[in-house]
Amino acid sequence: MTEITNGNLFEMEEQETTQSKKDMILSLFNSGMTEIETIAAISGAKPSYVGSVLQREGLINNYFDLYTSTAHPMNIYSKHFQGKLGFKDVMTAHRSVRNLEESYRYFANNQDRAGQHHTLEMALTMLDRARWTGKLEEAEVYRRWLVGKLSKPLLVESKEQSAPRQNVELEERSQVELKLAA
Repeated sequence: MTEITNGNLFEMEEQETTQSKKDMILSLFNSGMTEIETIAAISGAKPSYVGSVLQREGLINNYFDLYTSTAHPMNIYSKHFQGKLGFKDVMTAHRSVRNLEESYRYFANNQDRAGQHHTLEMALTMLDRARWTGKLEEAEVYRRWLVGKLSKPLLVESKEQSAPRQNVELEERSQVELKLAA
């Protein structure tokens, strides 16, 4: 770009203004684009980053994913875990799992299945956050607690109930063997 000032000729470089991802996200949202997935595709940002930027700026309040801060309550159960879960070190992870266990039992005693579900969800969130930041020992603490909860059989059959089932399975197996032999 060339500019003439007081009869003198000056060469000026054109400076290209680049917009940060955050600025682009805010600009797109303020122009009327509200779909997080669309804003992410245009800005080149991950949807979780778009959601957190918009939430931090107070433009939305209903976005939750793996990286959403617990400072933004998802539901009434979130307050049970606010500031009580972490993975700074293995000791912090163990203390967090104790909090999860206490909450899980509290909700179980009150037959609050939604509370139990949220507790499991929080454990999985912490496991993944720790794992994907390279804190594998801390993640393992959460994984073990979750496996312990999820490994319990859902059905406890009495011997009387399982006997008819075993007979049906034997009969089905015999029929398959007969067909294969034929």
